[in-house]
Amino acid sequence: MLDQTTDTGGGAPQSAQEPQQSRGALAGLKVIDLTRVLGGPYCTMILADHGADVIKVEPPQGDETREWGPPFRQHEGGRDSSYYAGVNRNKRSLALDLSLPEGRDVLLRLLEDADVLVENFKTGTMERWNLGYADVLSRRYPRLIHCRISGFGADGPMGGLVGYDAALQAMTGLMSVNGNPDTGPLRLGTPVVDLSTGLYSAIGVLMALYERNVSGKGQFIDMTLHDCSLAMLHPQGANYLMSGRRPVALGNPHPNLAPCDKLRTRTGDIFIAIGNDQQFRKLAQIVGRPELATDPRFRVNADRLVHRAELSEELQAAMAELDGKALARQLLEAGVPAGAVLFVDEALAEAHTKHRSMLIGSDGYSGIATPIKLSRSRHDALRPPPRFGQHNAEVLAEHRFDRAAREQLAAQSVVLDAKAKAR
Repeated sequence: MLDQTTDTGGGAPQSAQEPQQSRGALAGLKVIDLTRVLGGPYCTMILADHGADVIKVEPPQGDETREWGPPFRQHEGGRDSSYYAGVNRNKRSLALDLSLPEGRDVLLRLLEDADVLVENFKTGTMERWNLGYADVLSRRYPRLIHCRISGFGADGPMGGLVGYDAALQAMTGLMSVNGNPDTGPLRLGTPVVDLSTGLYSAIGVLMALYERNVSGKGQFIDMTLHDCSLAMLHPQGANYLMSGRRPVALGNPHPNLAPCDKLRTRTGDIFIAIGNDQQFRKLAQIVGRPELATDPRFRVNADRLVHRAELSEELQAAMAELDGKALARQLLEAGVPAGAVLFVDEALAEAHTKHRSMLIGSDGYSGIATPIKLSRSRHDALRPPPRFGQHNAEVLAEHRFDRAAREQLAAQSVVLDAKAKAR
């Protein structure tokens, strides 16, 4: 358990086969992770990447994203998808049937010295299992921080309903501002609602830990996909609240800036995002059209927004025969925001990606590294994503279950070494 005032030393427990882990900023923090799919696992991976001991407690059928493929990675216990691998590194897996009273007893023992519990069950599930925060967990473990991730929360007009990333993108307006007038609303290509919920949840956990330094008490964190999705509505939400006008999908252009768009060059597309008039003057000079900066239609941003279409035509003509990557680099060196439009494989192969150590791998695992880089604290991927139930014996032994008790739990299918068939 994380000590509030002293250096605890150590870090996440290691098995005899795994390398010794250097201390991370969250070394000594113990997290019980009951989450599945994306938002919750992404939150706990952020904590695990920085040294927290995250015990991923999986149901008998396992985290369903293990089967969200191809592609799959084969291992001695079967296979796991890239989707699962991308958000579950640096954790240990305990396969536990919480629908059984004996499984819940095991969970309670794990929580005895835990700092954080993260779960994304349907609201009411923990209470039905007699594990509700208000009535049980907060009294039994007063320093525990319980983070619940749900679709809409437990109450209100949509309380208790399940939430899914794409559905929330639709329901909160995100889809309505993506795409263009021809396509209509489009789902964002990445699951931004789940990912932002994971990020906000990790921030909430760290806030609660910081507050616990003062109060000595844990607390409940109520996170919802709905709220996090609404929080991503910038600047469109702010624009609407000030103007009263409904935002519309513009495609690549920005609702508040011009030029801010994708433009074609001889060697490929680039994206230019002009934030002020000085940057526009530099752009006009570099593309060989300095007179655009003094054109009454384009002198200031407000004028450029009104005449967005004309400006786009002028810039497109100026760039049509230029080398895109060279132009983007020249603009960046002049302080003008620009970038060549790359595919995923191209972006991951970029020299700066390597320089920033944003690709990591070990034991056949490869992934995109944490972007959080601290000057003194370690932040490496040291554990590949765990196989289903890989750390059953290790975790149970650490929590005072002797061999006979472990064998009994296995015999009763409370703890499982192989995934059960879907019910």
